[in-house]
Amino acid sequence: MNFTFNVADVINFFFIAAGIGICSISFLHVGSGMHIREEVKKYFQLFFTLINIYISMHLIRMLMQGQAGTVFTVGIRIVTFVEFLVSGFMIFLLTLLILYIASPGKIAKTVYHTMLILLVLHVAGLIVAQFTDFYYYFDESNVYHRAKGYSISNIMHILMMAQGMFMLIRYRNKFDRRVASSLWIYLLGPLVAIGLQLLFSQVQFIILATVISAVYLYYVIIKIQTEKYNNQQKEKERLDVELSMATRIQADTLPNIFPAFPERDDFTIYASMNPAKEVGGDFYDFFLLDDTHLGIVMADVSGKGIPAALFMMVSKILIQNIAMMGNSPAEVLKFVNTQLCTNNPEEMFVTVWYGCLDLETGVLEAANAGHEFPVFKPADGSFELVKDKHGIVLGAMEGSRYKQYEIRMTPGAKLFIYTDGVPEATNADGELFGTERMLQALREAEGENPRKILEHVDASIKVFVKSAPQFDDVTMLCIEYKGALTEE
Repeated sequence: MNFTFNVADVINFFFIAAGIGICSISFLHVGSGMHIREEVKKYFQLFFTLINIYISMHLIRMLMQGQAGTVFTVGIRIVTFVEFLVSGFMIFLLTLLILYIASPGKIAKTVYHTMLILLVLHVAGLIVAQFTDFYYYFDESNVYHRAKGYSISNIMHILMMAQGMFMLIRYRNKFDRRVASSLWIYLLGPLVAIGLQLLFSQVQFIILATVISAVYLYYVIIKIQTEKYNNQQKEKERLDVELSMATRIQADTLPNIFPAFPERDDFTIYASMNPAKEVGGDFYDFFLLDDTHLGIVMADVSGKGIPAALFMMVSKILIQNIAMMGNSPAEVLKFVNTQLCTNNPEEMFVTVWYGCLDLETGVLEAANAGHEFPVFKPADGSFELVKDKHGIVLGAMEGSRYKQYEIRMTPGAKLFIYTDGVPEATNADGELFGTERMLQALREAEGENPRKILEHVDASIKVFVKSAPQFDDVTMLCIEYKGALTEE
């Protein structure tokens, strides 16, 4: 094997080595880019792979050129075929990127199919040229020469580039200014390189132009991706701060200081809420209507997150305000439902159990708007479900009415109310905690005070679900009636 190199060959080797090195580094950078979208990674990995193949084939052709022998004859033809083939796929991939960004609507499929047809014709032309020497040929010394049909081999490239330019102009408003500039450089760079090659025919400026424009395009797109990621992180941090504030605000709106009424010995009450998200849609409430009546609320708003929390705040204020006017539980639910239905464009709703306990007689009047059954424990019995009459949820249908019922509590009696996050707590196998397990947990701690009872139920739920994620808010309240207030 004899190698003879002139100045142009040395320059070409330098361009090729630099191109392979730059593309290889860029390929590795794409793979390590943590903040790059997956489709962008795949695109540029394929893009730089094609460029490296194109440059490598050109290098191999240079080394094989002028070497005699059948092996070199066959080898140089295969290498040249692959080089021309890959060049077509490179321009196809670039035009595909322009099409993706332009998103031209109805004509997108037509443009794409036109590109595919041009690519197929390009491949077919190369196959034919292999047997006809129409595009290029090799002499007896295996030296490459352009044939009379060489210009036709570039028609596909020119048409695709023209199509890309058309989309860049026609849909320029859809392109980021920096991306548009880098695409223009990629499209026009090779043309400038071809012009230089007319002056210096043996120097492959096209290789240098292809590598520089490809890397610049990658740099611009990755820079934009990184900027978007950083902006998203800043926005996320801002939202995290706001959610943290919303969580504190929501927690402060619920009674959360226990014992709640340390000066009273006629009842003991305790409640807890563990939201599935930073802010939840569940809420509980209890408040003295006067010296002898206690209002108790347990509710669950449809949905989760900020919208549910806002709807929860409105519902909570309405319930307490209307209850403080002396209305019965059924009337409270009716009035609140009317208010929520009046202006509810998002069609949200809330399930509510509301009860009013007469602290002198132990009579609890209650009404249920689509909420879970309460659980009652008589002074001399165990916890059992109270299968009360459910009315329709609040906010769903204007004019709804609600049934009222009584539970008579004697000293030592306890009432447990909750949201569906308790029985519907789910483990990793998709199994629900269920009502029976809830009742079992309540009965295991029925001799304890309300706080201990809720802590035991919460612990039982955690043992059941283990490491499975929490999908719903878990809210509970327990009250123990101890009898009329002791006179001092």
